[in-house]
Amino acid sequence: MSDPAHEFEESSRITQAAAGWLARRDRELTAAEQDDYLQWLQQDPRHGRAMADLEKNWRALDALARWRPAHSAQPNPDLLAGPRRGRLLRWRTAGLALAAAAVVGGILILVSPPARQEDATHAHGLRVIPRPERLTLADGSVVELNQGGKIEIAFTPPERRVRLVRGEAHFTVAKNPARPFVVDAGAVAVRAVGTAFEVRRATAAVEVLVTEGKVHVERAAEAGAAAVPPTSLIAGERAVVDTTARTVPPVITAVSQTEIERTLAWQGVRLEFASLPLAEVVAEFNLRNPTRVVIGDPETANLRVGGTFRADNVDGFVRLLQLSFGVTTERLADGTVVLHHAP
Repeated sequence: MSDPAHEFEESSRITQAAAGWLARRDRELTAAEQDDYLQWLQQDPRHGRAMADLEKNWRALDALARWRPAHSAQPNPDLLAGPRRGRLLRWRTAGLALAAAAVVGGILILVSPPARQEDATHAHGLRVIPRPERLTLADGSVVELNQGGKIEIAFTPPERRVRLVRGEAHFTVAKNPARPFVVDAGAVAVRAVGTAFEVRRATAAVEVLVTEGKVHVERAAEAGAAAVPPTSLIAGERAVVDTTARTVPPVITAVSQTEIERTLAWQGVRLEFASLPLAEVVAEFNLRNPTRVVIGDPETANLRVGGTFRADNVDGFVRLLQLSFGVTTERLADGTVVLHHAP
């Protein structure tokens, strides 16, 4: 007969552990932590369910954190409705920051740090975070290689093969059904024809996330053992393969668009602002995008904004201004976006 008190205690323990992993993952896991995290997920199916529950709460509270009463007397219902495709990767203002995660009585809460006097004199400025290494292969496929990653190319007439020596890379594969594209990551091979996917290689696991199309994940068979059937993944699915236990099947999970964006946040040039006037922020976007943004009045031009943005996500940035600052927009016939102060 089950013991309710023991079950409650065990559930609370798992929730606390999941919250700890969520907080560490938010500030990015080290290679050693990534290995430990994957092992923890595989120990008990309840661990994955606890992470999913906390991620849902995290996203809801993250939306609330982007509401600033200084700009609106009521929360915007669009913010409370949940995350959007192409949303801001991380948003901060001088007076509000999403700082930490903690568990009190098994409930995940987000806390904002108390204002410090030095915050008022925080230097205003801009930092451009460069694009990770971007490689165009001989067949037209594109590889984006995260910092610290390394690949080796081995193309032959029958197939296109790339070895991920270490780290993390995203592959956008040029279509050629007669010549498959294969990424080797140790004992794991990812096979595709024309698709887009990310592969992350850690010490004890390989993670594959499909962002477009379909791939097959194959594992090398142990000496003398029968071949292991490949695992198929489609867009929006992630496989985590434990490379220390060949007999353990890959862990397959569905991934939301928000989580895909979070996983791929390292891609592309990013702009990091610290309480800059909107006019200066818009100028930086205009330098890097074909869509031109124009500010229609001085009050809008002087709005102070801060955060980290994908430099190529103009539409997401404009949408955020609408939601958080009440800025109205007008799109001209040539595609130019004009920003106005809301009446």
